[in-house]
Amino acid sequence: MRLPFIAGNWKMNTSVSEALKLVQDMLIELDKIDGVEKVICPPFVSLVPIRDLVKGSSIKLGAQNMYFEQKGAFTGEISPVMLVDLCQYVILGHSERRNYFGETDELINNKVRAAFGRGLIPILCVGESLRENEASKTQEVVKRQITIALRDINPSSSLVVAYEPVWAIGTGKAATVKQASATIKFIRDIIATVWDKKTAQEARILYGGSVTQGNISEFVAESDIDGALVGGASLKADEFLGIVRQTTLIKSKAKL
Repeated sequence: MRLPFIAGNWKMNTSVSEALKLVQDMLIELDKIDGVEKVICPPFVSLVPIRDLVKGSSIKLGAQNMYFEQKGAFTGEISPVMLVDLCQYVILGHSERRNYFGETDELINNKVRAAFGRGLIPILCVGESLRENEASKTQEVVKRQITIALRDINPSSSLVVAYEPVWAIGTGKAATVKQASATIKFIRDIIATVWDKKTAQEARILYGGSVTQGNISEFVAESDIDGALVGGASLKADEFLGIVRQTTLIKSKAKL
């Protein structure tokens, strides 16, 4: 049984003081919840103080992005060398990076390789736009994104993939459970083809896109869905705690 995984992507929200208060508001209760991996992905400026705040707890940290070079004249960028002492995970290939900043599949492949090379675990985001979804190109798009992102990289069962249909991110319109489960099963099949079946079965695959306390139980009740990459709801302590609690409850029942 894969360990369930819930990550909160705070995006470009919270000042350092706001970030610390948000963590303080849920730290004790979040630390008590077993049976699920809990990851917070704040803005870069808050990684150091939050690392210090959660030290000794079961809460892990992730960065929201990074560049693939180790150092150099890349003004404004953050390298894996800078992150490795601060966090365990890094979100790569998020649709906002692809759409707003022009990140290509090939660039994301370089980032995934660099992350693994420095001991960081990628949370690789894939997903189709509304136009692609309506044109029945979901599998075509996701297959391309996964295949290129993992190209020429040694298999690693630590990989985390987040299926985030672009049309569901921040819109309040989540994919149906049937849609999400079918696509995530397809992603697992693609990983098996690109890497191998064993790695595909061990890798955790999440759903993301308008995830809330109200709908998380439906998603994680599916055997192929291992958790969620949570956006807006992760900025509310009670909401995020509820998502984590329901995930461990549903997945624990599935083990029985």
